[in-house]
Amino acid sequence: MNNKRRQRGEEIRREVMSDPFVDRALNNASDFDQPLQELVMETAWGTVWDRDDLPRPTRSLVTIAMLAAMKCSNELKGHVRGALRNGCTVDEIRGVLMHAVPYIGAPAALEAFRATREVVEEWQQAQS
Repeated sequence: MNNKRRQRGEEIRREVMSDPFVDRALNNASDFDQPLQELVMETAWGTVWDRDDLPRPTRSLVTIAMLAAMKCSNELKGHVRGALRNGCTVDEIRGVLMHAVPYIGAPAALEAFRATREVVEEWQQAQS
């Protein structure tokens, strides 16, 4: 493992997803899935998210589209929160999901909208 990339990955993951989110993920990891947490921290967050070829809001929107296509509602919820923390607007997030509909199909889009709506409503309540 590249400790520098793992450390940078944790920094970025905390900035995007929040300290409580990362603490929960790390504290809930068992001996079985701890290696996966380390791999994700180093590769996804410490390598891919650390690139400077796309701004973070764009990365968030792309990630939302991919997770919607894969019907990964739990991961989608976390990344919608991250997108909002990164400065994406609700309209931009909705726009990405609307754009995805003809490509991912109605069932996947409906699931993505339900998951996203839950997060957006929580976010809006917290902001008021």
